[in-house]
Amino acid sequence: MNEAEGLRQRRSCRPQVITEDSPVQEAKDGSTYSSKVFRVTFLTLAASLTVPLLGVTVLLDCPIDPQSISLKEPPLLTGVLEPNIKLRKAERLWENQLVGPESIVNIGELIQYEHWQVSSSLCGLYQNEKVYLGILSLKSDVLFTGTADGKIIKIEDGEIQTIARIGHGPCGTCEDEPACGRPLGIRVGPNNTLFVADAYYGLYEVNPGTGETKMLVSTKTLIEGQKLSFVNDLTVTRDGRKIYFTDSSSKWQRRDYLFLIMEGTDDGRLLEYDTVTKEVKVLMVGLRFPNGVQLSPAEDFVLVQETTMARIRRYYVSGLMKGGADVFVENMPGLPDNIRLSSSGGYWVAMSAVRPNPGFSLLDFLSEKPWIKRMLFKLLSQETVTKFVPKYSLVVELSETGSYRRSFHDPSGVMAAYVSEAHEHNGYLYLGSFRSPFICRLNLQHV
Repeated sequence: MNEAEGLRQRRSCRPQVITEDSPVQEAKDGSTYSSKVFRVTFLTLAASLTVPLLGVTVLLDCPIDPQSISLKEPPLLTGVLEPNIKLRKAERLWENQLVGPESIVNIGELIQYEHWQVSSSLCGLYQNEKVYLGILSLKSDVLFTGTADGKIIKIEDGEIQTIARIGHGPCGTCEDEPACGRPLGIRVGPNNTLFVADAYYGLYEVNPGTGETKMLVSTKTLIEGQKLSFVNDLTVTRDGRKIYFTDSSSKWQRRDYLFLIMEGTDDGRLLEYDTVTKEVKVLMVGLRFPNGVQLSPAEDFVLVQETTMARIRRYYVSGLMKGGADVFVENMPGLPDNIRLSSSGGYWVAMSAVRPNPGFSLLDFLSEKPWIKRMLFKLLSQETVTKFVPKYSLVVELSETGSYRRSFHDPSGVMAAYVSEAHEHNGYLYLGSFRSPFICRLNLQHV
């Protein structure tokens, strides 16, 4: 026997030693088995959920046909756009007494005519019979606004009074809106009459003293072969002859405004109504959610907020450029809603949503990803998707040439939320809202 064979025999005869490591090895083997079972179970569960989900997303109809929209990178929030909390210095007025005061105007206190009929049998004495005819004189300020429940209201001495309704009840839900009506833009005419754009009914003239309403343009009337589905805002010449107004879409109604934004529909129009000839003309087409409108101080052009594109378009209504159009402001820091004149000769613009930079903008992220938008709206409602949009409030003042002068922010909507309009009057900025149950008032001397 050589030495190598002897070593092999000794090794084979060596007794097996049992140590404490053996249970550990068994535990490891058991752990490996358990992890394999877990992985198989997890993958099976994931597949059982994913496959039906994919099937549902394929089979479900999508309410929108989204288009790819190219937006520039949002402007940096620096300089005059630097975030601040100036809107938190505002005060809330008439909280929980009204809902969704979209647009605001003010005129003097309404003093009504009182006509006393004369009776010959009473030898020229006046009968005590009063018939209200109209406005006689103006004293103090009275606010007017339209609310989410279809009312046009007057606020005088802190008291709220409904003066008119264009639609009819019941009101209270999005499904009720087409019948209830939704007054959006509101303006004061030369004789202190009110002009109102109702999203579902059209353009109306309202007597603020009597509440009498007069239809000017009905949404039932086709304008150049296209229906008015979403009448939004209006602006009136000083002589009251021309009314310029927007129809945000011929496809989507106001209650589906998020569908309109996410789909990127380009069927919006700017129109002109002549109060003398009663004619309606289409001035601009192919707009993506045309929203607020404002005549320039010289009344030579109209500014149109193109919400989906985060810009302001300009259409010339007089002068050498009459009939022409261009971009007044592009690539804004938010989606512009209404626009109104400022006392400095510029314009106040309220943003319905903000495009933060630095930061993440959901709207910009989705703009060129129609397949994500399609899947999103197959699974989620408009109201649910809205909750993902930050409640950031922003109002900017533009110069007469469109440069930014200043900005007021409320980064989390603590005081002012869902701002739709900034209306300046007597040193205050009144903030309308498309869904908040109050009006905010900001003292401009404090900011």
